[in-house]
Amino acid sequence: MFEQRDRVVLVTGAASGIGAAIASAFAAAGARVVLTDVTESAGLALAEQIRAQGHSAEFRRLNVTDEEDCANVAGQVLTRHGRLDVLINNAGIGHVGTVLETNGADLDRLYAVNVRGVFNVTKACLPTMVDRRAGAIINLASIGGVVGVRQRAAYCVTKFAVVGLTKAMALDHSHQGIRVNCICPGRVETPFVKKMLAGYPDPAAAYREMCATQLTGRMLHPDEVAAAALYLASDAAVSVTGTAFIIDGGWSAGK
Repeated sequence: MFEQRDRVVLVTGAASGIGAAIASAFAAAGARVVLTDVTESAGLALAEQIRAQGHSAEFRRLNVTDEEDCANVAGQVLTRHGRLDVLINNAGIGHVGTVLETNGADLDRLYAVNVRGVFNVTKACLPTMVDRRAGAIINLASIGGVVGVRQRAAYCVTKFAVVGLTKAMALDHSHQGIRVNCICPGRVETPFVKKMLAGYPDPAAAYREMCATQLTGRMLHPDEVAAAALYLASDAAVSVTGTAFIIDGGWSAGK
């Protein structure tokens, strides 16, 4: 049902975590996946691993904060494949702190990747979709873009912006055959989260606290987010656009 056979799919932040799971899932579903990331070694290794499994994958280094870089990569994809069917804006970074514990540089750093990055890559890739009057764009937001999260002031600012940008783009481009949605996961057990937990005074207690946030009593797995991306990009979701697709283990139900 969620087949992506021969579709050209670009995934940002694809070298690890959620992005790696999404890239692997789309490749397994038959897509020609273009993995992009600033971490070149991990991205190249994952692309090679996917190809070894008999699927299509290539890696291109991409800094989503650089408009020229985004335009160049979009051009390379168009030259090689002739089109782009699905864009997944996954690249993102985090920050822990209240407003009083966050400085302007922190906010600017998160905004540059989490919001401007989505804007830059989409602006570079959207014209070819408009020309073909077909395409799906999936942005990775967060439950922190739907409800507030303690000690994540800057992060919430950027993820609420991603949700708003998603809805605005869906309104602006639906008549051109473009569907735009975002995924809002709860806490996901990724290498980034594990590294962050290691910096806490009591990592085990912090891990339990993160799991307890969700009604399911555990963090999500990256593959669960990848499954949602497969659905939103598929023909099964042809009537789904402008949505914030929540996968949060029940967090936003009021826990």
